[in-house]
Amino acid sequence: MFSTKSITWTLTGIFFLFYGISVYWSSQPAHINIHAEVTQAAKADNVAPVVGYTTTTALIKVGETLLNKPGGYLSNDIMPPSIFMDNMPAWEFGVLEMIRDMALVMRKDFSRSQSQSEENKQLQNAQPRFNIDSLNWAMPSSESEYGEAINQLYLYRSALVSSNTKDKAKFYARADNLRAYIEEVQKRLGSYSHRLSLSVVPDEDIKSDKSTQGVYQSQTSWWKIDDVFYEARGATWALLQLLRAIEIDFNSILENKNAKISLQQIIRELEASQEPLWSPMILNGSGFGFVANHSLVMANYISRANAALIDLNELLTKG
Repeated sequence: MFSTKSITWTLTGIFFLFYGISVYWSSQPAHINIHAEVTQAAKADNVAPVVGYTTTTALIKVGETLLNKPGGYLSNDIMPPSIFMDNMPAWEFGVLEMIRDMALVMRKDFSRSQSQSEENKQLQNAQPRFNIDSLNWAMPSSESEYGEAINQLYLYRSALVSSNTKDKAKFYARADNLRAYIEEVQKRLGSYSHRLSLSVVPDEDIKSDKSTQGVYQSQTSWWKIDDVFYEARGATWALLQLLRAIEIDFNSILENKNAKISLQQIIRELEASQEPLWSPMILNGSGFGFVANHSLVMANYISRANAALIDLNELLTKG
């Protein structure tokens, strides 16, 4: 027979074990060294990188990080401690949203010469698989579908550098294609900025103003503030890796349009959004009070990055 004391110590040990695992699994992955990854991949395949190779590699590595980081993909886990975690699954969903946006634009725009041209088969297979429900644990699981999508991206990348004209894939680094991606990202960042701003307690005068009826949105629930924050943090992490690759593949376009400085400004704002978080929890202070408001700080960086995206879009149009 187990004594009450032994059961208590066992449960306490299990609790601290699960807590330690949760803390380790909740650590954010490091940034991707895209130059090193491209060099390594090209050397392994014995090829010279072409336009599109870097962006495809970045998307592959972001996807692999999502699946292979400490703890693996946690969003659809139904066993402890994963089922009790919410910050890292929120981060994963933010990353996934940016993966989906890039995969869609690669399929619709980057890989096609014009609207009437045929879609690339590998991207046609990859893009829908990234849209599988992120919480699906039954067969086929989310991980298996995302993994197959990444395999298709590998095939597309190989086709980009293929010497066989029949099998060769295309990547069109044009200003209009880049604008299509920027427009997708603008919508995404605008949504995150708005959701983060809802962490602020609204002014009572605004709530009671009849002119705002139907426009006013209630404050984010206290239980959801950290989820929104980590989702935005995951999205900006993924976007940062992808824009670093865009800077390489679209370098000539950016220089011709005098838009490179604008892109670098966006990258700096996103880098600032990834600074270490020293607080053990997401704080939700108000005004100029004693406690910080992490959501508003993140919203500020995202809003500034989004404003720079608007400038970049205009330069690509008129520059």
